[in-house]
Amino acid sequence: MLNVEKNYKIAQDTYAEFGVDTDQALNILKKTPISIHCWQLDDLQGFENPDAELTGGIAATGNAPGKPKSKAEYMEHLNQALACIPGNTKLALHAIYLENNGEDVGRNAIEPKHFANWVDYAKEKNIGLDFNPTYFSHPMSDSGFTLSSSDETIRRYWIEHGKCCRKIGEYFGKELGQTCVTNHWIGDGYKDHTIDKAAPRMRLKESLDEIFAEKIDPNYNVDSVESKLFGLGSESYVTGSHEFYTNYVMSGSNCILCLDAGHFHPTETISSKISSYLVFQQKLMLHISRPVRWDSDHVVMLDDETKAIMEEIVRQDALGQVYIGTDFFDASIDRVAATIIGARNVRKALLLALLQPTKLLKELEKNDNLTGRLALYEESKQLPFGIVWDRFCEMEGVPGSDWIYKNGIVSRK
Repeated sequence: MLNVEKNYKIAQDTYAEFGVDTDQALNILKKTPISIHCWQLDDLQGFENPDAELTGGIAATGNAPGKPKSKAEYMEHLNQALACIPGNTKLALHAIYLENNGEDVGRNAIEPKHFANWVDYAKEKNIGLDFNPTYFSHPMSDSGFTLSSSDETIRRYWIEHGKCCRKIGEYFGKELGQTCVTNHWIGDGYKDHTIDKAAPRMRLKESLDEIFAEKIDPNYNVDSVESKLFGLGSESYVTGSHEFYTNYVMSGSNCILCLDAGHFHPTETISSKISSYLVFQQKLMLHISRPVRWDSDHVVMLDDETKAIMEEIVRQDALGQVYIGTDFFDASIDRVAATIIGARNVRKALLLALLQPTKLLKELEKNDNLTGRLALYEESKQLPFGIVWDRFCEMEGVPGSDWIYKNGIVSRK
């Protein structure tokens, strides 16, 4: 502890020379919510049906040991992960993680009572909850279409599911005193060449209009819609494209846009898109993931794009406009460790952004000192960020870099 405090003092003074207040950065870092998805821990199996098969273009690849064999084991793994994640944390649930107590509860009939245990858990852990309707892995989604289906019976089923989920999100917000983001993603689309691209999108618009028709206090629940470029089984056409949802949100609908880091062309980045929405006072939900060649949902690393996303948010002073969450699952490595690694990297990226001399960089840019801007930006990269991170972990009562030893991930020599 003494070494951490001593090292932090040195780092604090070093950053101060660049006009950065590390104490202020740590205060903001602590308070900023980051939503950790629940499905990395069990390959998106959920509690609805332990034997259910993943469908809708979703696949968890790998056969690493350690997947929980029961709900009790799942909760044990969740506790292990949360114990290593510092800062204001939320847990993002999918609808299939309901407590149905062995009953066959249709997704168009789920209620807040089916998630009461999660609310109790969140209160115990002092965390928030976000929510996701599960528009996949169900017989009513086998056609490849849900909210944009031409079959009125199928479409009606999923509309009711979406409505139910919004009420559950509202319940979370009221019970926990912080806004729940209910994120809607559908895998609807065609595998091959599509002739009429407009008709499914018209149906999707009508479905969403009905789902979002009821006004819910945004202090309790905010809905987001998540686009995708393509999926397994929808390689040629996805109804809920980026352009569709951007126009839908901008048209005055009762929802915000979700940008997923893996849902675009391989050369596209969401960091470059953020400011275009903030200029129009739009709120955003972000799903931080890591695509490798395609939307592969790899565990988040402290890579250039993750850092760029956080830099953009901080530079635009937009932490109050942007909801940050994770979204990945990898069954080739330890699932608990993957959850920890990804969550900590997202918060590390945010800390790096908060520790940049942003004010001075902006002044140099404003004064057209582009050489100075580049020089300062590059020199700031070698500042002792890791020491500040260790101090943050100590303040939060979670392990620092030695978590990998304490959790048995790596053996000490």
